Amino acid sequence: MIPEFAANLLSFLPEWMQAVVYYGVIAVMLFISVILLMAFLTLAERRVIGSIQARIGPNRVGPFGILQPFADVLKLLVKEIVIPEKSNKFLFILAPLLALIPALCTWAVMPLWPGFTVADINAGLLYILALTSAGVYGVILAGWATNSKYAFLGAMRAAAQMVAYEIAMGFALVGVVMAAGSLNLGEIIEAQRGGFFSFYVWWLLPLFVVYFISGLAETNRAPFDVVEGESEIVAGFHVEYSGMAFAVFFVAEYVNMILISALTSVFFFGGWLSPFEGWTFMPAFLQAPHFLWFFAKISFFLFCFLWFRATFPRYRYDQIMRLGWKIFIPVTLVWIFVEAILVYYKIGPWAA
Repeated sequence: MIPEFAANLLSFLPEWMQAVVYYGVIAVMLFISVILLMAFLTLAERRVIGSIQARIGPNRVGPFGILQPFADVLKLLVKEIVIPEKSNKFLFILAPLLALIPALCTWAVMPLWPGFTVADINAGLLYILALTSAGVYGVILAGWATNSKYAFLGAMRAAAQMVAYEIAMGFALVGVVMAAGSLNLGEIIEAQRGGFFSFYVWWLLPLFVVYFISGLAETNRAPFDVVEGESEIVAGFHVEYSGMAFAVFFVAEYVNMILISALTSVFFFGGWLSPFEGWTFMPAFLQAPHFLWFFAKISFFLFCFLWFRATFPRYRYDQIMRLGWKIFIPVTLVWIFVEAILVYYKIGPWAA
């Protein structure tokens, strides 16, 4: 059902078309918001890492460098897209889109503020798992379609790494589903009502650690960026891409960072819920659930992405695979078993 004010504005249209127009406008606004957030995230990354490394970072284009992301986009737009002669040209162009589109589509089921989701479906968690898993196809196709051994090697390494950590992330979310008793993201958030100590992060701390670190590996971010290790395999699976074709992979990486931060907030930190709910000595505004809490939590986890990149050295590939297969998967399985015992004996937030 669309809101009453939207129905009044679109009353000249048939009822089915009102819903199409309303949700279409919302989807476009959400798409633009995510892309703008991604653009300014690139600026924030360069400024934050510059500060950590005692240097300035971009500060020339616009006041305080805030127009730098738009200058980068303009530069990439005017660059030529070089398509290798012996590549599969259709798949070469399709691969970046397969990497980006699933990351954008997952926002359709994201609860942005109380009572608002573009598509409030009961199997929202399964929808997200399906789409985030589909992103690996874009990486594999990019490496294969270029007909380059270096790109293909990078694609195989990326696929192996993403599959390993996808399993750990899936098991971590099994624990969230057991705690909330629902696959609907809005209901998962509502199940964490009660303030800071009602968030799932306390009872599912090992699963939270596994999920967030696996998110780092899924997005190929440092210290898990051996897929793009310039000193080893010449920038990995997108070595043959240039101009806007390369930029789409670049955008997909940062959109996935925002997505992992948002999902971590929803699953373990209550999404748009206030951590001060029920704290009577706090102002009512700080106790109320709203979008600003969701945005603040996303911003914190994005800062962690940038912080880790400036702090940790790149791992060897065998270390990354050992962490995913031999540590994270056993940890999640053990904690799911522990949680099953807690749920059976009604210990913890699911006592009711």
